[in-house]
Amino acid sequence: MFLDNLFIRKLGIDLGTCNCVVFVPKKGLVLQEPSVVTVTLSDNRVLAVGSEAKEMIGRTPETIKVYRPMKDGVIADYRVTHAMLKYFIDKALKGRRIFKPELMIGVPAGITSTEKRAVIEAGMAAGAKAVFVAREPILAAIGAGIPINSCSGHMVIDIGGGTTEAAVISLGGIVTFRSARVAGDKMDRAVSEYIKKEYNLAIGDQTAEEIKIKIGIAMPEKEEKFMEIRGRDLISGLPRTIKISSNNIAESLTEPLKEIVQTVKQVLRETPPELAADIMDKGMVMTGGGSQLRNIDLLIAQNTGVPCFVAQDPILCVAKGTGIILENLEIYKKSIMTKK
Repeated sequence: MFLDNLFIRKLGIDLGTCNCVVFVPKKGLVLQEPSVVTVTLSDNRVLAVGSEAKEMIGRTPETIKVYRPMKDGVIADYRVTHAMLKYFIDKALKGRRIFKPELMIGVPAGITSTEKRAVIEAGMAAGAKAVFVAREPILAAIGAGIPINSCSGHMVIDIGGGTTEAAVISLGGIVTFRSARVAGDKMDRAVSEYIKKEYNLAIGDQTAEEIKIKIGIAMPEKEEKFMEIRGRDLISGLPRTIKISSNNIAESLTEPLKEIVQTVKQVLRETPPELAADIMDKGMVMTGGGSQLRNIDLLIAQNTGVPCFVAQDPILCVAKGTGIILENLEIYKKSIMTKK
């Protein structure tokens, strides 16, 4: 195993707003960690990256700053992203390597050329021999097992941490797509805002995310789930515990979910009739961490009239797609965008 790591030449990376997933062709998933970095303000030194850094959110003194260097799926802080990428590559390769690896990095479909260049430069600076970038809806579709090179239409809805991207794919390329800056992070904020407004209780980002994962639901149900949460009372300023139900969370998520449904509808409206018929026949595939919200597929199907289902391991689809493309570069050459 140790010797294998010395000879790894290719890495696929899903560099997400919330999580970074690293995939090695023929070996599979080697790393999945939060896209978080903590830095000491006095000497600008990286203190922790990934899971270790995420545990520090909301708990740091003034001398330490927590960064989430990816915003809406693109690089918001180049220096911190470079440090994070280097850390993840070294960790995936167990810190030892003979060859500089080739990287395949997933980027949002609506990325600008400047944002794309920043991703390529960060990859090169982190020690890559070459950096390929591919659009995430294509990668998500490949990772979900969709035959993207067929002349049939397929639709993917990728809900990440920062963006939701809905795209129609045919003959290896994107025919039409829409990108909305509403996804997992916005859902977390909606949960904490709701609790603040309804219960006068302030909760942290970590707690909001935990509530969404444990009892979050897209549509109210008869059988509710309950969860006890702790926070700070906004009136007394003291710690307080409340009990919240899954239907409360469904209510809090109404606005962000409405925006996601709207994005999907826009893509369906712009889809050529023949491809629309294919999608109606096969249904839409959902990928990304945000698609793990319970009943979100039913909500979208109900609002669009088009069948919808969640892919297997949705959070890993983009990373799996990078690995499959790296193994079959010739087949997917026209689907990927640029190389440096």
